[in-house]
Amino acid sequence: MKKISSGKVREIYEVDDDKLLLVVSDRISAFDYILPNLIPDKGKILNKISKFWFDYIKDVIPNHVISTDLKDFPKEFQTTEFEGRSMLVKKLKMIPVECIVRGYITGSGWKSYLNDGTVCGIKLPEGLQEAQKLPEPIFTPTTKAQEGHDENISFEEVCHLIGTDLANKLREKTIEVYTKCSEYAATKGVIIADTKFEFGLDENGELVIGDEVLTPDSSRFWVAKDYQVGTNPKSFDKQYLRDWIKSSGYNPEGDTPIPEDVIMTTRQRYIEAYEMLTGKKYE
Repeated sequence: MKKISSGKVREIYEVDDDKLLLVVSDRISAFDYILPNLIPDKGKILNKISKFWFDYIKDVIPNHVISTDLKDFPKEFQTTEFEGRSMLVKKLKMIPVECIVRGYITGSGWKSYLNDGTVCGIKLPEGLQEAQKLPEPIFTPTTKAQEGHDENISFEEVCHLIGTDLANKLREKTIEVYTKCSEYAATKGVIIADTKFEFGLDENGELVIGDEVLTPDSSRFWVAKDYQVGTNPKSFDKQYLRDWIKSSGYNPEGDTPIPEDVIMTTRQRYIEAYEMLTGKKYE
């Protein structure tokens, strides 16, 4: 099979003219660097979380999943190496926009708000505190950079890039999916502060959601019982690892191994997110 992409976390293989196989590795990246350690089972956990959400939102928007069952894969992929961490998916014409939605003000959005009262050019009410819930979710798209950082773009720039009708549909579906999923997550004791989605067009020109959905790699999850406005809440996602890197002085550009306890705590955060969101025990 022809490998057509090897990203920070995913490997993508071309199965035929209209199908791909996405394989989620145990690699982890932080600050745009792939770190030297693997997080055991991370790829399988992310794959399970995405599959759960794809099923949950299928009444809102079609998705690209054909199967996550090994027996449905080409025979080259019917091995334990690919089991549990792979998805056979429809090939889409991907839209060159990262669809970010923020329901709470935190991270880079908080820094921007402190600076000039806006997030990605969107004016917000005065007097907000860190981690406060926004009056309504906001759509803050970015470019999809092949290397380095994605860059914030305005909604008007998205309209110019892909056309007003498609831009409006992207914004509408991004917020609709986020709203449905964040309301569900709240019943499980999880706050989804922000997340990113990727969309593409199928062979009929229909909008389809692809890539991954609401994983700890693409989202910021907080534990509801620990949440407090005005603080930086405890996070399920890889923010724990980012915070450790910042506080320890670890250089993510180097190849020094990360301590085992940090690796296992990171793994546990991923498992905890899966178990709380799905209500299932991670086997």
